[in-house]
Amino acid sequence: MYVIHADEAPRFQLAPGVEFTGLAAPSRGSAGLCTWKLTVDPGVGGGESHTIDRDEVFMVLTGTVQITPDGDKLGPGDAVVVPAGEPIALANLGEEKAELYVAITAGFTGTMADGTKVQPPWAQ
Repeated sequence: MYVIHADEAPRFQLAPGVEFTGLAAPSRGSAGLCTWKLTVDPGVGGGESHTIDRDEVFMVLTGTVQITPDGDKLGPGDAVVVPAGEPIALANLGEEKAELYVAITAGFTGTMADGTKVQPPWAQ
């Protein structure tokens, strides 16, 4: 068993107002699944989209968000599965911080708008 205590979980800033808190990942005891908590400040996001080569699940804890360009407005308790290859451009539409849990198969690769391939550190 591998326990990830909230106060010891690694944190990563992707951009101002966007924080990833690493939970399950290969480096933290999970060979097959990655999860993280995503925190997005009000008014942040919605820029250029990226894609992932695996299905990705977003579960909204707090706030109001949009996950894909022109996607549904989601609130607490909502979840969305974004199929592999679909564009993702997360935006916090509300006036409070948005918090989400995200889950995806370990070993995924993201492709940024400029074509750059990434394997983010919070998922390794």
